[in-house]
Amino acid sequence: MKRRGKRITGTVIGMVLFVGFGIILSSGRGSSLIAGFNTLPQEEKDKYDSVALCKFMGKVMFALSSSMILWVLSEVYEINWLLVLGIILFIGIVVFSLIYANTGNRFKK
Repeated sequence: MKRRGKRITGTVIGMVLFVGFGIILSSGRGSSLIAGFNTLPQEEKDKYDSVALCKFMGKVMFALSSSMILWVLSEVYEINWLLVLGIILFIGIVVFSLIYANTGNRFKK
């Protein structure tokens, strides 16, 4: 029982962090939180619509934290398929966002 509580606490802390990053990014700020974008030289950053990129990544953070809710519900109600569904959703959201953000020059000015 004690171990289960630690897993729930860890997942909830992760969800809170993801929601916090999502709020910051959804406001169009916080491009320094986006891995890879923050290491670009300024002349390369100027080629991108950083506000649109931040808003997209904010939505991704909210989607990821929503899939993590299934992890918590899996622990609380001891339903293993909820954990599997949450992990599949999490991985699917990550794969989708990587493909979406890196194809079609969607965030170029």
